[in-house]
Amino acid sequence: MMLRLFLALLVLCAATPSLADTVWLLNGDRLTGQMRLFDGGTLLLETEFGGMVRISGKSVATLETRQRMVIRHHRWRDRKQYATLRPAEAPGYVTLLTQGEPFTVALADIYQIMPTRKMLEDWIWRGNVDFALDFQRGDTDIDDRDFTLLTDFRHNNWRHNLRGEYNREYKDDVRSVDNYLAQYSLDYFIDQHWFWQGRLQYRRDDIEEISRRRSLGTGPGYQFWDNELGAFSLTSLLNLDDYEYADGGDERTASMAVRWEYNRFLVGKTLEVFTNGEVGLPLSSEVSEKLDIQGGLRFRLTSWASFNLKAEWDRVVGGDGRINQRRYTMGLGVAW
Repeated sequence: MMLRLFLALLVLCAATPSLADTVWLLNGDRLTGQMRLFDGGTLLLETEFGGMVRISGKSVATLETRQRMVIRHHRWRDRKQYATLRPAEAPGYVTLLTQGEPFTVALADIYQIMPTRKMLEDWIWRGNVDFALDFQRGDTDIDDRDFTLLTDFRHNNWRHNLRGEYNREYKDDVRSVDNYLAQYSLDYFIDQHWFWQGRLQYRRDDIEEISRRRSLGTGPGYQFWDNELGAFSLTSLLNLDDYEYADGGDERTASMAVRWEYNRFLVGKTLEVFTNGEVGLPLSSEVSEKLDIQGGLRFRLTSWASFNLKAEWDRVVGGDGRINQRRYTMGLGVAW
């Protein structure tokens, strides 16, 4: 009897339709899915039949959401409302259900709608992989390959961050660039903004004077924001750094570093501006300078494919060698 009741409950749960957000258009059409963002006059709706659909805000008659949203209104200045949305009778309007009385506003007066992000949530996995290839034939033949991976996994108070880079270049079949980087960091969030980070990083370069760099660091960080439009965080680290030089020498030093991670989506998430980097100050040794800076633009071609333009600067000045590399690349990428 209990087994039959349990099976019946499973069937009932499986048959229950999942709650979806609804968009009514001025031409009478209706779309259902999950509302991801309304920004820059563009509504992003993730549907089962067509993936991420971009809808012009001028085509929307009204909206309905089952999830609580963050709403920013032109007349509210810097204030924001937390509400679910219900369809209004008049086209071009929507009703907000807050903790107080429901009220109706014009969609044209709303400039941003985003889902709320809870501190405790199921696994969130996001990231991007960028590829760049350059083949030139002339007086000097150049073959250049670049690969970058950035991804993070978030669950409850923990966030796992992975970063990988690989760069190789040949000029007339002679290696001129050959290096890679692997980095793992673990963040524990004390509250919604403050976190503590531990990080392990390894670099190898078979061309430059500094052939190996290993770094183990820890320190506090602050997450200014992390939502559908992007994220920004600052981290201060106390590092223990090991250097190996091409001539066989080695060196160990401690350093203080400040690291930043920033990305911002614009124009309905079709354009992304991003930068990340680290500036370090060695505390003792002949190593006098550390810079690792990256920035650029990503243009979304589809919901998952992008075209990227990047600039990178890696600079280390040590006692027995130095690295001072600037790279400018463009290529394709995959995001999720």
